[in-house]
Amino acid sequence: MKAHRVILVTGASSGIGQACAQHLHRQGYRVYGTSRNASWPSLLSTSEIRPAESFVLLPLDVTQDSSVQQAVQAIWEREGRLDVVVNNAGIALVGSVEDTSLEEAQAEFDTNFFGVLRVCRAVLPLMRQQRSGCIINISSIAATIGIPFQSVYSASKAALEGLTESLRMEVQPYGIRVVLVQPGDIDTGIAARRQKTQAARGSIYQERLDRALAVMEKDEMAGPSPETIALLVERIIKTPHPRVRYVAGPLTEHGALALKKVLPSRVFEWALMKYYHLR
Repeated sequence: MKAHRVILVTGASSGIGQACAQHLHRQGYRVYGTSRNASWPSLLSTSEIRPAESFVLLPLDVTQDSSVQQAVQAIWEREGRLDVVVNNAGIALVGSVEDTSLEEAQAEFDTNFFGVLRVCRAVLPLMRQQRSGCIINISSIAATIGIPFQSVYSASKAALEGLTESLRMEVQPYGIRVVLVQPGDIDTGIAARRQKTQAARGSIYQERLDRALAVMEKDEMAGPSPETIALLVERIIKTPHPRVRYVAGPLTEHGALALKKVLPSRVFEWALMKYYHLR
């Protein structure tokens, strides 16, 4: 029954994570969302499970082992189970490779890749104990198609895909399902939160970066709402044997993935650069 299924959604203060947490809450699941900036709700120390109007928002910083463990343990102690984890927390860094410092690249990977790894390591022993569970990792089409000036972001999502494919096979005997969701351009308001590398301003690459970024932001604002991903996540949760990967986004992006498989690499690269006004 839905009322007994407990779901953890990281990065639930905005965008896709918030849409997933709100939708699943409305559908009757017991949902715990997380945010780095949240504070511990008083309801965890009372008999009240959650406020009727919303999901519970817990503090969780995926870059900190202790923060991850504390949040997961709080849910386990309250609920006695954890059925679904949606690993959505992430950051988007733009800038050329040359203008990306090692510290900036490491921070991107610490959230987008190692953050997911931390959460998985925290929840897997609990899921193995209950002999069931579903882990849904929010990746990106950029994992398959490297996006110019989103090199480190693309790399972090590609690493996440390799991790997910391997993990899926490792935990299959314990009744745990592991799935990737590859969103394309979704209207999440990410443009306001996107981070540029510190060296991007005044860089020799700035003019080309600005052209490419204008295309990206236009596509994002024209994309479907994040509720599209929320509906997909619920469908995956209900699927007994989900696929390893689900693509969600405009049809043009589905087409781009198909074209990459059949076009010569130089032709596809030319077309991608043309699309982002880099030629």
